[in-house]
Amino acid sequence: MQANEFDGNAAFSGGGFMPSQATQTAPGRPSSSSKIVLVGRVSKIDNAVSDCTFRVDDGTGWVECTKWIHEHVDSVEVDAILVGMYVRVYGQLKSIQSRRTVHTFSIRPVTDFNEIAYHFIECIYVHLYNTKMQGGMTTQPQVTNSSLGYLVQGYQTNLSNQFSGQYNTDELNLGVNSLVLNYLRRPASLASETGVSSDVVARELNIPLDKIRKILDYLASEGLVYTTTDDHYKFTDA
Repeated sequence: MQANEFDGNAAFSGGGFMPSQATQTAPGRPSSSSKIVLVGRVSKIDNAVSDCTFRVDDGTGWVECTKWIHEHVDSVEVDAILVGMYVRVYGQLKSIQSRRTVHTFSIRPVTDFNEIAYHFIECIYVHLYNTKMQGGMTTQPQVTNSSLGYLVQGYQTNLSNQFSGQYNTDELNLGVNSLVLNYLRRPASLASETGVSSDVVARELNIPLDKIRKILDYLASEGLVYTTTDDHYKFTDA
């Protein structure tokens, strides 16, 4: 899927999750924008042996999400989700038989409802930022003093990716690092005594294992994560 082909209304039956179809890159410079973050209310859950499918609704539209059950930590994560609960979903937009779904990397309950307002403000920011972009400019203003700074950095990285079409050093340090760190901050990851192996992180986030190991080494050197055993990692504040 190309960023300049993305139709928010068609993708989410209302388009409330992400910037509208006015969001697009400079003409002739399409790039991928499939990794997304959603915040909304769970309106339906269908559990199966190998996966859990749930519908997330933000009040203006809904999208169907699928979380595959590979390990016990995945089961713990989906078992914590109930109908009527507000959640934050990290995933990748997929198109299956002309139907848009989200392949879920992780899902966690929203415990602070300020996070919901924050998410909508963030979506407004992304929409306004993109619609005012001209000439394929790749720089962006820095957002500071946010209680969810890692996520803001991730959004800034995604904005840059939409126009550059490739990762640079800053994008690796901000975007992918925050994605890995947020994965280790999931309730299911925090509940595990041994943490999560680098293999699982690489598979779930669809990032090469060698890159994941470099990122984990960097996060460990910064004191944000620590190793437990057999190449497993845990978030430091767990």
